[in-house]
Amino acid sequence: MRSPSSRLSLSIAIALAIMAAIFIADTSTDYAVAAAGFYTVVILAVAHRLSARQLVLLASACIGLTILSFALTGFGSYRVGLINSAIGIVTIVVTTYLALKMEAARATAQEAQAQLLRVARASTLGELTACIAHEVNQPLAAIVTSGNACQRWLAQAPPNVDKAQQAVERMLGDAQRASEVIVRIRGMTRGQSLQPQAFAINPAIEEILSLSRAELERHQVDIALDLADDLPPVFADRVQVQQVLGNLVLNAVEAMSGLPDGPRTLGLATARGAAGHVLVSVSDTGGGLPSAAADQIFEAFWTTKADGLGLGLSISRSIIEANGGRIQARNQAEGGALFQFELPVVPGASA
Repeated sequence: MRSPSSRLSLSIAIALAIMAAIFIADTSTDYAVAAAGFYTVVILAVAHRLSARQLVLLASACIGLTILSFALTGFGSYRVGLINSAIGIVTIVVTTYLALKMEAARATAQEAQAQLLRVARASTLGELTACIAHEVNQPLAAIVTSGNACQRWLAQAPPNVDKAQQAVERMLGDAQRASEVIVRIRGMTRGQSLQPQAFAINPAIEEILSLSRAELERHQVDIALDLADDLPPVFADRVQVQQVLGNLVLNAVEAMSGLPDGPRTLGLATARGAAGHVLVSVSDTGGGLPSAAADQIFEAFWTTKADGLGLGLSISRSIIEANGGRIQARNQAEGGALFQFELPVVPGASA
């Protein structure tokens, strides 16, 4: 796979080759047309790959070739050639100006989209506040307990140093656990760029369940795990994949919370998917997806929630696709919804 710099170099090389062909055709023929106008095709083709300064330099080169061609040509009427060259130069200038405006608008739109994604991430994480507080409070409470025990062991006569040291080690372990929770949440809210790495999917799922435990207990949701053994490690952004898992888990809990009776079971399963992929499934026993939602459920701003933004599933699809996978949803025959997504495994680890 080519790097971005190599792809840029290739694009520039192709653009220069086309410019040379246009220059030769413009110089060696006697057609009464503004052949220099074809330089605009080159400008528009590479505008999205070049910076504003590079694009201006490219346009200047096109104008220079147009003037040089006019100076070298010995064909046709001087007046016709002058008019055609002037038309070509004006076309190049106008096209470059419009291309710069277009790329500026594109950059503004991308920045707005990035900000919207950060807002949506923060909104989704707001729903996890109770779960996060629960998971952070657990190690903090354990630290207090171990600290009190350590004081008691040291207050004995003689002090029980071994027991006190064990209590300190427990405190350090619980502090590390609280720190890891905070690091994961901060990574989600920052909207960091894609950072793929090799990791085991099953422990990542178990971490999300740990974060969501308070919410699951509050809504009396049972968990049905079917995690396959000996799965190859996947290659994706771990934090982003966990964000998708957290969103799907919360959606499933919310779908089941409105049921007055009946079992509330959250199913999480992993298996080998298509060649070179691992399949992750999240299911619930809720009311299922609306019959007309199959083609809309992953669209931005489409939601069935009265106070929802309609961005959670759209962001989830963007994340999975950015990591080289795909996601789909359907209703189960026995009731409830089933969401499944695939992630690529580490190259060479699919066997």
